[in-house]
Amino acid sequence: MDSIFLKTLLGKECHRPPVWMMRQAGRVLPNYQEMRKHHTFSELITTPELAAKVTLLPVQDLGVDAAILFSDILTIPMAMGMEIDWTDHGPRFNNPLAAQQHPLRQLDIKPEKLDYVYQAIDHVVEQSEVPLIGFSGAPLTILCYMLQGISTKSTFPDAKLFFYERREETQQLINAITELTIDYAQKQIMHGIDAFQLFESHSGLVPIELYNELFLPAVCRITDAVRSMGIPLIFFPKGLGCGLRHITPDVCDFVSIDWQTSLTEAREMVHPEVGLQGNFDPHLLFASQDDIARTLESYKPFFRKHPRWIINLGHGVLADTPIENVHFFVDWIKNTNWK
Repeated sequence: MDSIFLKTLLGKECHRPPVWMMRQAGRVLPNYQEMRKHHTFSELITTPELAAKVTLLPVQDLGVDAAILFSDILTIPMAMGMEIDWTDHGPRFNNPLAAQQHPLRQLDIKPEKLDYVYQAIDHVVEQSEVPLIGFSGAPLTILCYMLQGISTKSTFPDAKLFFYERREETQQLINAITELTIDYAQKQIMHGIDAFQLFESHSGLVPIELYNELFLPAVCRITDAVRSMGIPLIFFPKGLGCGLRHITPDVCDFVSIDWQTSLTEAREMVHPEVGLQGNFDPHLLFASQDDIARTLESYKPFFRKHPRWIINLGHGVLADTPIENVHFFVDWIKNTNWK
């Protein structure tokens, strides 16, 4: 596959940085919004034909250099027996584990519940040769939702208390999540994904010492399992900050940087053999196109010095982002002389 995205992931210098965006498959796309008039979010992610169609929309509509599977990080808790409601205010688990006396006993882990994801991958692979990114949530992030029960409390107070008060049970839950995530990631690879991204959306929730003790070993178990099958891995530890200095080739091939850390400072902290992805503020896409162009122009010197860079946002595309600015962002990157 002659792909600028895969070449960059594999360490080859290209004439420009590749570009894709987190949450590109949905929200901002008019064609996705039209589909949402006829299908619930749950229907879209659990119906393989529909999930495949949404996955490929940004490739067709925006011209990005890679597709990311249209799914959700909470597929793992669902396969572990947790019931979820997809509300207008975010996902909600009916029986959060932090309130349970024996949380591990509440789980009914059935890996086969994830078969619809692999079927969606099959449909994408059959329909397109564009590089396909598979993904899952990392253990800390997944466990936060399982313990807290809702996504609206972004500080996850019940989850944090659980980590400190019930350390042994925390470790048991981390192990269970990690084992299922490894199975999930490897089966995605078997069905044809070209790269894998591990989303740690809440890595800044706990002190770096606690993260390194409890959660980073589980991350490395997952990344080792993925890379042992010859697939490059991107790790996205949102909010990790100065903890980026702990990101070495043992952890991942590329690390995705949020918008709170400058790309230049991130490059100084992260091991030189690890490539970077990111890190434009999603709100930049609300600016004028002249401002977007000036901001992108200012990154040319960085690319010339550090070509192992994939352009992305520091988090997902925001729902009300002007679609014409998303087009402009992608087109500018693809049509500009970066050398």
